[in-house]
Amino acid sequence: MKKVLIGIVITLAAVFVVRSCSKDMEERAILRENSMLIQQEISKVSKLVVTEGHFAEVYNYRDSRELFGSLLKADKKALVVVNAEATISFDLAKIEFEVDEANKTLHILKLPEPEIKVHPDFEYYDVSADYFNPFDAEDYNAIKNTVNASLLKKVKASSMLSNAQNRFLSELSRFYVLTNTMGWTLSYQGKVVDRNVPEFFLMD
Repeated sequence: MKKVLIGIVITLAAVFVVRSCSKDMEERAILRENSMLIQQEISKVSKLVVTEGHFAEVYNYRDSRELFGSLLKADKKALVVVNAEATISFDLAKIEFEVDEANKTLHILKLPEPEIKVHPDFEYYDVSADYFNPFDAEDYNAIKNTVNASLLKKVKASSMLSNAQNRFLSELSRFYVLTNTMGWTLSYQGKVVDRNVPEFFLMD
């Protein structure tokens, strides 16, 4: 009888150990699967163009060169009409993050900066130049650089940048929904994201 009882106890203990090991392995497999899913979800999103805008500018270019001291001046001028398309994008591949499987937490460490690109189309009118001061490549480069700097300043002063930021942060809501659905936690710079994502990132 004792041998039978000992056999039953050993059998039950073996079953318990096997079930415990199986459960641990299953939980680890789920953690790894969730971790891979989160990393794939972040990695598969690349550059996000969130805002596009159109800008127009009229630029008067003038240049004078003194000849023989101040006795004679050689002038050149041009009227430049510029139509430009501006875009603001975020490269989501540059998001720095860590996946903490043990604590089921996705840590977002750093967000990418907005990338502003301006694509101007130049049309030149009323181009005139004296013989001793002709238009050359340096003049066209100077016009291009001046106009690009002016357009970039206009983009930054417009509502495009704030609109782009809001749309970008709304896109980050996908990570919150993903982690929340799987029972994970989303954090940014050590703080747990526990409310509306755009509002949280704007405040913090």
